[in-house]
Amino acid sequence: MREKYALGLDFGTNSVRALIVNVATGEEVGTAVENYAHGEQGVIISDKDPHLARQHPEDYIKGLEEVVKKTVKNARMNNPDFSPEDIIGIGVDTTGSTPIPVDRDGKPLAFYDEFSNDPNAMAWLWKDHTSYQEAEEITNLARQHRPHFLAKCGGTYSSEWFWSKLLHCRRVAPKVFSSAYTWVECADWIPAVLTGTEKPNLIKRAICPAGHKAMANPTWQGYPDETFLSMLDPELARIRQTLPDILYCVKDRAGELTREWAEKLSLKPGIPVAVGAFDAHLGAVGCGIAPGVLTKIIGTSTCDMMVAPLNESLPDIPGLCGIVPESILPGMYGLEAGQSAFGDIYNWYVQYIQPGGSETGSHESLTKQAEKLKPGESGLLALDWHNGNRTILIDPQLTGAILGLTLITKPAEIYRALIEATAFGARVIMERFEEYGLKAERVINCGGIAFKNPLVMQILADVMGKTMEISRSEQTCALGSAICGAVVAGKENGGYENFTDAVKAMTGVRSEKYVPNRENQAVYNKLYKLYRQLHDAFGTREYQGNLANVMKELLQIRRTVVSE
Repeated sequence: MREKYALGLDFGTNSVRALIVNVATGEEVGTAVENYAHGEQGVIISDKDPHLARQHPEDYIKGLEEVVKKTVKNARMNNPDFSPEDIIGIGVDTTGSTPIPVDRDGKPLAFYDEFSNDPNAMAWLWKDHTSYQEAEEITNLARQHRPHFLAKCGGTYSSEWFWSKLLHCRRVAPKVFSSAYTWVECADWIPAVLTGTEKPNLIKRAICPAGHKAMANPTWQGYPDETFLSMLDPELARIRQTLPDILYCVKDRAGELTREWAEKLSLKPGIPVAVGAFDAHLGAVGCGIAPGVLTKIIGTSTCDMMVAPLNESLPDIPGLCGIVPESILPGMYGLEAGQSAFGDIYNWYVQYIQPGGSETGSHESLTKQAEKLKPGESGLLALDWHNGNRTILIDPQLTGAILGLTLITKPAEIYRALIEATAFGARVIMERFEEYGLKAERVINCGGIAFKNPLVMQILADVMGKTMEISRSEQTCALGSAICGAVVAGKENGGYENFTDAVKAMTGVRSEKYVPNRENQAVYNKLYKLYRQLHDAFGTREYQGNLANVMKELLQIRRTVVSE
């Protein structure tokens, strides 16, 4: 029998990646990356508004066609026996919440000449925070009239999410909003394009984006009711009328690959395409997520995921980005958290501040210098809120900070303090999970930083007090998508009848691990207490303490470390 393969598509922030995987062994036989053409590294931004981040849907279509062709070619080079005829299933993940305004046929408004250069008619990228006022308005209204809506999404609605973006568009671009028949998450739109089901009444919308970002839940028959949305704006109720009450998960088929797209991609028509999901959720699948496993998808930002069986009683957890049935795995609650900026913070320091010039201020140079420093030696403490706080404060208006600067502070000391800040933020998230009974028995990491920066991973281990394991695949999100493709193909076609078997066969972790250094951990525990003081003082209204001790304790920790 010929080997069978699945194709995973991963639409990220800056590019689209594709991966072809042997479904029996998890061997990755072909991969490619295609960068988006528009904007700055694929993101359309504004000098006037740092909160704005959009993408042109045209980049998704052109990127899709190019990346699959390149991946098939790469697979043939790596394995002469490979044939695209042996691909049995396709899975898709995207960023989110990244909603797209579309017409009655599901065509994005940005494809029309009238709107082709209007950012408001494009995809509203996950990290667009322009709707922070609308998010606060939605939160306040829900607290009064629909508190159960908020209970499942951490208690606060976010500017990164679906309804706040729609409401902001309604107010700043009424022509765009009135021209849109409905809005479709990118994670739902891409599978619909591949299967010829773009018309809004045909799209199988996924529980993953709807549940985590659009306040949808089976308990109240899907999306928020029209009465509630009308309190915000009657036009939102109009959009609600275009949305279904039934939602799907990644075990379901969105449809089959059309003949038109099969020809464009050099694939056979009729390949089943799975319902879409967010990149982080399928990255968790590619890591091998299971109860007791915390998966961290680490890149420009992070997403921290856990699952729990549906038959277990699970409390509502304040500050999370949602507790949604089957948003990650069938039969499991999916729990999402994360940091709005992680690697982006390091890039900001190197690219915008440019410490020490190009030779000594590169990531590589700063990392080498930072590795020589002991925990606490810099006397610095930073807050990792350069792009707001996603979890647990859910506040896009929080900003970064560095405390403890002196006239002898060096660039590498600041660089290490920024790394430590992101690790402290990660610990806050883990402790929130564990506070509500979800013990992180294992931590599995993926994403570019997890594979490329041992210093960051060791600091994470020391700060969190957990061994950091690394996913075997460098394309973990695309691998998770491929697993979905293998499942929707079915056992009868060479795939799998369930995710348990598919994950077991197609995933794994690397032999190298990052184990906590107990001496470093002791110092970081002291620094973490100070970080939590800053976190609560600047991030909450309830804080009643005094920060007069922080600078002095940082100096004392520094003196102790330097004298040892």
